[in-house]
Amino acid sequence: MQKYILAHDLGTGGNKAVLYSSEGELISKAFKSFDTYYPYSGWAEHNPQDWWEAVIESTKKLLAATEINKKNIVCISLSGHSMGIVPVDKEGNLLRKTVPLWNDSRAIDKAREILKLIGYDYWYEKTGAGFRPENHSIFKLAWFKENETDMFNSTYKFLPTKGFITLKLTGNFISDYSDASFSGLMDINELKYSEEIFNLSGLPVEKMPVLLKSVDYAGELTKEASELLGIPSGIAVINGGVDNACTAIGAGNIKENRIYNYIGSSSWIAATSAKPIINSKIKIPCYAHSIPNLYLSQVSVFSTGSTLQWYKDVFCDKENLQAKKSDGNVYSMIEKNASDSPVGSNNIIFIPSFRGGATVSPNSYLRGAFLGLELSHNKNDINRAVLEGISFELALALKEYINLGMKSKDIRITGGGSKSKFWRQMLADVFGIDTILTSIDQEAAAFGAAAIGAVGTGIWKDFSIVDEIVKQVDVSKPDKQNVKVYKEILHKFKYAMDKVGEINEFFLDNRNTFK
Repeated sequence: MQKYILAHDLGTGGNKAVLYSSEGELISKAFKSFDTYYPYSGWAEHNPQDWWEAVIESTKKLLAATEINKKNIVCISLSGHSMGIVPVDKEGNLLRKTVPLWNDSRAIDKAREILKLIGYDYWYEKTGAGFRPENHSIFKLAWFKENETDMFNSTYKFLPTKGFITLKLTGNFISDYSDASFSGLMDINELKYSEEIFNLSGLPVEKMPVLLKSVDYAGELTKEASELLGIPSGIAVINGGVDNACTAIGAGNIKENRIYNYIGSSSWIAATSAKPIINSKIKIPCYAHSIPNLYLSQVSVFSTGSTLQWYKDVFCDKENLQAKKSDGNVYSMIEKNASDSPVGSNNIIFIPSFRGGATVSPNSYLRGAFLGLELSHNKNDINRAVLEGISFELALALKEYINLGMKSKDIRITGGGSKSKFWRQMLADVFGIDTILTSIDQEAAAFGAAAIGAVGTGIWKDFSIVDEIVKQVDVSKPDKQNVKVYKEILHKFKYAMDKVGEINEFFLDNRNTFK
C-alpha cells in the first residue's frame, strides 16, 4: 500500500500544501495566498484565521487534483515562518484579530529597555538570537504586556505561527526547538526556556507552549479539523519546524558543514553545524535544526527579491513590454539585457538594502542607492548593477562563514532566484565557488516539512534518504577572470554600503538598531 505525507509550508505570502509519496515523490501541490497588513510605520501583521482558511482551501485543492485514497495519508507535518506570537485562550480562541509578523519592529523601545537589564551580548550568547532584537518574540510579548494589558493577561498561550495551525489540527498547544530558537527566550545549548531571561524580562513562562522535537508526535487530527479538510480523522500530526530549518532539509543541509543560499523576497545563507556557532562580534543568528543534534546559523539579507521586484515595477517598462510581446518572463528580459553589460556594470555600484541593514551591515538607517552613474551609462548597465549588488551583499554574508573557518567547495541555491541560470552563474563568479541547483528547488521548505513527517512516523529511519531524493540538476562553475574582477569590486561595495548607511543616518529621522 502506497503511503502519503501531507505537508504545509506557511509562508509570508501564503500557504503551500504538498503531497509526497513515501519515496519522496511530489504527487500534488496547491497554493493559497493571504494578505499582509501595515497599520502603522514599522508594523506588519497577518490574520491567523487567514492561515487556517488557506490550509483548508489548499488541502482541498491539492486533493481534488489527485486520485489517491485519502485513508493512505499517514501524517500531516508543518513548516512555518518565525517570530510569530498568536494569543489564544484555553479554548484556542484568538484574542487578537491580527498578529505581528517576523519583520514587525514595533517593540524596538522595549528591546532596548530589556536588553539594558539582560545585557545584549549575554542575551545573544544564551539564545543565539542574532536578528534585529526588536523582531524577536520576547520583545513583542513585552510590548503587548505594556500596551495591551487586558489581552495579555487573558492569554492562555502565545503560540508561534505553525503552533497555531497545530492547535487547529489537534487541539494541542505545542512548539518545537527550531521555532523557539527565534523567540529570544530559549537557551540554545540546553534547548529549554531560559528561566533567567524570563525573570529578567518580567514575562511569565507559563504562557508559552510546550517544546518538543520537530520529529515528535504533536497529536492526532481532530474530527472537526478532518471535516474541514476533507480527510479522515485520527491522522498523525508531526510537530514540524520553522521554515528556515525545513528549507535547510530541502536544500540538503542534513550534515555538518553544508551551506545553502535561499533567494526569495528576503534571502539568507545558512550553514549546518554540530554545535551552535556563536560570535558576539557579528552576532550571527543560530538556531536548533529540525534534525536532532544539529544546529543552523544564518546570515540574512532582508531585501533581495523584493528589491529586484521594486526595480522591475519602477524602472522596467521596456522589459515588461518585451516580455508581453514575446509571451516571456520580464525577469528573463532584465537578465538578457544585463548580459550585454560587462562584468562590473561599467563601474556602477548598486546598494540593494531597501529594508535596512542586516547581519553584514546592521544599520537600520541603511537604504538602497545607485553610485557612480555617468551620462555614458545605459539601461543594460543598470540592470546588471542591480543583480550584482544583490549578489555582492550575499557574498558578504558568505564571507562571514569563511572568516569563522567554515569552508565549502559549493553552495546550493534555492528559492525563486534559483530559477535563473544567468544569476546562478553570476553568484558562482561572485562567491568563487560552485553553485548548485537541486531537483527540489522552490519546494525546499515544503519538502523539508514532509521529510520531518516521514522520519517522525518511522516511514524513513532517518534523514539520510534526503541525499538520495534531492538530485543535482545543474552546477555553475566560477569563471576565474570574473572571480578576480568581482573580488576587487566587493571591497568597494562593502565600503560604499557602510558609507551609505552613515549618510542616511544623518538624513533620516529614524532610530538605529543595536550595536
